[in-house]
Amino acid sequence: MIILRPHNRRGHADHGWLDSWHSFSFADYYDPNEMGFSVLRVINDDTVAPGGGFATHGHQDMEIVTYVLDGALEHKDSLGNGSVIRPGDVQRMSAGPGIRHSEFNGSNEAQVHFLQIWLLPAERGIDPGYEQKHFAPEEKRDRLRIVASPDGRDGSVLIHQDARLYAGLLGPGASVAFDLPAGRKAYVHLARGKMRLNGLAMVTGDGAKIADETRLEFVAEDESEVLLFDLPA
Repeated sequence: MIILRPHNRRGHADHGWLDSWHSFSFADYYDPNEMGFSVLRVINDDTVAPGGGFATHGHQDMEIVTYVLDGALEHKDSLGNGSVIRPGDVQRMSAGPGIRHSEFNGSNEAQVHFLQIWLLPAERGIDPGYEQKHFAPEEKRDRLRIVASPDGRDGSVLIHQDARLYAGLLGPGASVAFDLPAGRKAYVHLARGKMRLNGLAMVTGDGAKIADETRLEFVAEDESEVLLFDLPA
């Protein structure tokens, strides 16, 4: 079973400096039917204007993954980390009992476009942590490259949950398949492009909730960037 989550039915907030689309309930957007999927709690599709950003704020007991699509996002946190996250980078921050951080667009000219992803951790109160890795385009070209996992497999960032995140860059006409293990769910987010998932048409910003499927087949119709979450039931 595959249920489409259309891009234009997501929650939306335009703050001037921030244009944000919420795949699941977040902040002032509340839909009791969209409180997350499995352990996936948040996918926010954020575009921050030049010079804008999120001032220092706190998180607790959440695995936070940041995936930049365009531009550069400057990060600082209470663990002493400071970095710039660019396209191809995947950042993981484990909030544990508490962590504070800020995120800003350091450019005075270009927007920064990124996905902020939250997953519930397997345990509460774990030690706060931070990790950032780069995955070159050729690693994701016409394939699904694992970029986050519970064991850091194949150089992926480590998340404290039985979930795996794959990223793919698919050219027009390219196809790739994924065998979903028995008893697992999946969620697909099309970051940009146009494709078909098991024949279901998807466009930029669409999501898909997946259960009771054993094989997922992706066929790109335009240049596409897709994220696949392999999730516990």
